[in-house]
Amino acid sequence: MTRAKTMLCAALASAAATCGALAADRMNVLFVAVDDLRTELGCYGVKEVRSPNIDRLAARGTLFERAYCQQAVCSPSRTSLLTGCRPDTTRVYDLETHFRTNLPDVVTLPQHFKNSGYFTRSVGKIFHGGLDDPRSWCEPPAKAGRPMYQLPENQALVARKTEATKGKTFKTPSARYNAMTGPAWECADVPDNAYSDGAIADAAIEMLRAAKDKPFFIAVGFLKPHLPFIAPKKYWDLYTREAIPPAPNPFPPKDATRFTLADWGELRAYDDIPHIGPVTQEQARTLKHGYYACVSYMDAQLGRVLDELERLGLRESTVVVLWGDHGWKLGEHASWCKHSNLENDTHAPLICSAPGQKKAGARTRALVEFVDIYPTLCELAGLPQPSHVEGTSFAPLLDVPDKPWKAGAFSQYPRGKVMGYSLRTDRYRFTRWVSRANGAEQARELYDHQVDPQENENVAERPENRARVEALTSQLEAGWKAARQPPANRGP
Repeated sequence: MTRAKTMLCAALASAAATCGALAADRMNVLFVAVDDLRTELGCYGVKEVRSPNIDRLAARGTLFERAYCQQAVCSPSRTSLLTGCRPDTTRVYDLETHFRTNLPDVVTLPQHFKNSGYFTRSVGKIFHGGLDDPRSWCEPPAKAGRPMYQLPENQALVARKTEATKGKTFKTPSARYNAMTGPAWECADVPDNAYSDGAIADAAIEMLRAAKDKPFFIAVGFLKPHLPFIAPKKYWDLYTREAIPPAPNPFPPKDATRFTLADWGELRAYDDIPHIGPVTQEQARTLKHGYYACVSYMDAQLGRVLDELERLGLRESTVVVLWGDHGWKLGEHASWCKHSNLENDTHAPLICSAPGQKKAGARTRALVEFVDIYPTLCELAGLPQPSHVEGTSFAPLLDVPDKPWKAGAFSQYPRGKVMGYSLRTDRYRFTRWVSRANGAEQARELYDHQVDPQENENVAERPENRARVEALTSQLEAGWKAARQPPANRGP
């Protein structure tokens, strides 16, 4: 064996010995990620959606009414949350760039727990697909894959399209994936674990059982309600399609900029969706029905995991945090999917339940960001916060939900040669689209949530808003560093 291999083996053995080596009374973490989850849930006041298990988690913890991702697409959002760094630091703006290309030595959230003696493992989608990080885990992620479709006709369609891709070159893995898609939805009368989220819950339960006697950081990444909208028939049957309300604003914002919306190419990649133009009203109803069914299916799998946590006697020693990686449009603004700086896309669910918190079942309207999750879990577990982390722990809000907090939440989205930087304050959403080459402003948006909570009218260019735009421009340019500490902790 070469010296290099000997050193590598020794390092791996040392890391394995460290995993789970702390005292058993340290606080565990159950870290639950949900793909493309909107705040359209029972606990967020949308009673049409059946989400009893997310609702019961909220009843035991704190629901964050205004939590925002740093970029409304999977990999940049997850990268930011898991590294504790904002997109302009990670320089991950797409689905293909691995964060270690730009930040080779950054310590991720699960890696920090691993380095602190925790057993860390994942199942499902935590980092974006194909961009996992072996340094973060004590053992490789559990395997829980299932065929995407269960109906024979859909499996045959995907097989034909997959065969047609052989020998072809694609610019990105996403482009290859899009060439092999089937329909945008499926309703099959099959068991829960015939699809991946049921298998993910199975694996998560086994992981909890295996780790119950040591401090753990277990990450569970559910795939639904991400496209395609596939769920067992019994979850479709929870809803009456005709009773599902359509989007209340199926039109672009008035005076929207040319950068505001995308063409929802993610949905158009599916076999039964038009490549140009709108979907039909019947397709829109089916898609929304499918989204709701997938939420309820995922919720049931979460319930199984939470039940096992209770059965193992781990509930009172485990912090549970649930987050959706970004929002999603369901026909709002004549659009679908994410990929914008609008409220529909940047706003996402966040629930944190910590043993011993004073205000169980609380809600807070404090502005928080997903980059804040890393330092929060460090504080709750009694771990030091790494110096590179760019968020602010929201742990104090678990006990005092109405505590004065951040003045703004920051998101961004690239559109080719421009970058849109967006600031969400208590009342406004303000976005500047600037050249990525020289920072020159190309366009701007202002939405007044006091009178326009759906963001249906961009009022940035109205003369009466000139002073407001100037003030928000200054606040946005001052950036997150000026707003990272709660107002009560800042000087004059």
